[in-house]
Amino acid sequence: MARYNILFICTENSSRSIMAEAIMNHLGPHRFVAYSAGSHPAGHVKPEALHCLNRNQLSTEGLRSKSWSEFAAPDAPVMDFVITVCDNAAGEVCPVWPGQPMTAHWGVADPDRIGSTDAEKTQAFWEAFMKLHRRISILLSLPIDKLDRLALKKELDQIGRS
Repeated sequence: MARYNILFICTENSSRSIMAEAIMNHLGPHRFVAYSAGSHPAGHVKPEALHCLNRNQLSTEGLRSKSWSEFAAPDAPVMDFVITVCDNAAGEVCPVWPGQPMTAHWGVADPDRIGSTDAEKTQAFWEAFMKLHRRISILLSLPIDKLDRLALKKELDQIGRS
């Protein structure tokens, strides 16, 4: 079975894309190697994102906020998939990714901008985590090696609307 590289992108690479990276590496280690990056990385991972991952017993080892330019460099791993998880990043001009990866947008509301109390923030991060977990689980259920590019693109886009 093929193993695919997947890059999750969010503007700051501090919560949603980081959670997606950890979820994919936890759920699909035999099919995917997940990475995350941002167009304007915050330079840190939000503690609430780490709390969600720890609460669900997902590894946080090696997670860091990084620029998407790391993945456009000549020595970077070639991506098979690039998924944006925030609306801001989806609207930005992305680097040219080597290898012409399959792209899709799976917008998830920024949990850091939802609510004003600690309880509301915790709930927003939990909901973002669950949405990403559900979408990644759907991707992992697809017979990727049996779908042509057009059918796979349609499936990826549909996941983003679920």
